[in-house]
Amino acid sequence: MTSIAAPDQSRRDFLFLATGAVGAIGVGAAAWPLIAQMNPDRETIASGVPIEVSLAPIAEGQIISLIWRGKPIFIRHRTPDEIAKEEATRLSDLMDPQSDADRVKAGKAQWLVVYASCTHLGCIPLGKQGDWGGWFCPCHGSQYDASGRVRHGPAATNLPVPPYAFVDDTTIRIGEA
Repeated sequence: MTSIAAPDQSRRDFLFLATGAVGAIGVGAAAWPLIAQMNPDRETIASGVPIEVSLAPIAEGQIISLIWRGKPIFIRHRTPDEIAKEEATRLSDLMDPQSDADRVKAGKAQWLVVYASCTHLGCIPLGKQGDWGGWFCPCHGSQYDASGRVRHGPAATNLPVPPYAFVDDTTIRIGEA
């Protein structure tokens, strides 16, 4: 008489679990690229990331330019004379009336941060030029004062102020207000 051995239940359970685990790993490996391709690429992520700029190396009276989100930005360290002149400007003398205090952060009037594109056709204006000592756009003749307010020319609006905040006395973060 032949006897049939009872199946080894523990071996069967192991094979069942191992097969299930290999199948789950396979499904995960196949799904990962499909899910990962839905994430934005590095350039897209970097284009909206706030940047920090150290103001320490910018001398009084100096203007620096940088790029944020593909757009040029001017940071101007204004002198006390420039600040006094811009604060004394009557709003009725401006094409796009806006006070100097509305264009800078309270207590930090020496720092002006504006987009560096002429509001007429997007040219890059030249700093410390023009009749008001601010910016002059050589393409069509628009002129801005040291607060970035349009004073003359075909441009009808002031240089926009990007969102920014002071991290400390010598650092700003552009991209957060």
